[in-house]
Amino acid sequence: MSEILGLGGWFSFIFVLFLLFMFLRSFRIAQEYERAVIFSLGRVTKRPRGPGLFIVWPWERAQKLDIRLVTLPIQAQDCITGDNVTVRIDAVAYFKVVDAVQALISVRDFMQATLQISQTTLRSVIGQVELDELLAHRDKINQRIQEIIDQQTEHWGIKIMVVEIKDLTLPESMQRAMAKQAEAEREKRAKLIHAQGELAAAAELHQAAKLISQDPAALHLRYLQTLTEIAVEKNSTIVFPLPIELLEVFGQIAHLHQQDKS
Repeated sequence: MSEILGLGGWFSFIFVLFLLFMFLRSFRIAQEYERAVIFSLGRVTKRPRGPGLFIVWPWERAQKLDIRLVTLPIQAQDCITGDNVTVRIDAVAYFKVVDAVQALISVRDFMQATLQISQTTLRSVIGQVELDELLAHRDKINQRIQEIIDQQTEHWGIKIMVVEIKDLTLPESMQRAMAKQAEAEREKRAKLIHAQGELAAAAELHQAAKLISQDPAALHLRYLQTLTEIAVEKNSTIVFPLPIELLEVFGQIAHLHQQDKS
């Protein structure tokens, strides 16, 4: 009888140790950036557990999710813009899990699903804009892509924070055409600036001529100033400007002189 009691005592001791082991094994620790979704008999609980210490009973199962910001590179995509230009674009998306329960039960692999919808949205948006708009207003296009992706992933418990186009590669023929366009544009601006300078100079000369014409002595002073400038340069030939009226007088004198000779 004592042997039977002793054997039963050992079984009781082992059973208590087993219960103690299962109880200690039920403790889990979630990091500050983790949340644990609990399934109780196959059904998910309403509120995830963590961070810190929590208990998972033997009839429950815990699955942890990282809620930190995730950097998702979008591989280079060959896209056709609205004006039929082929460009190669690679981008990056930043997102985070805001609802761990929805991210786990609404989609099988939220990371892969977010990547696929990002690639599709990138090609779709690029196909709706022209090349000039893509180059000049990249921030608006980034915001449009982010809003469209965020609408799709909102039901998955995923929040798209930022989408940025990293690099844009154009065909070589298009690069050469854009270089020629930029060169022509700069030549156009240079000619316009030169024409504006000529117009301003002509206006100033017109005003100066009006002032000089009001006083004949001013014209003679200008003649003397011009001769002084020529003399400083030590030129062997000096061109002396004369008014047209004086030349006409010289012509009349020469004509009279020839008549006297005849």
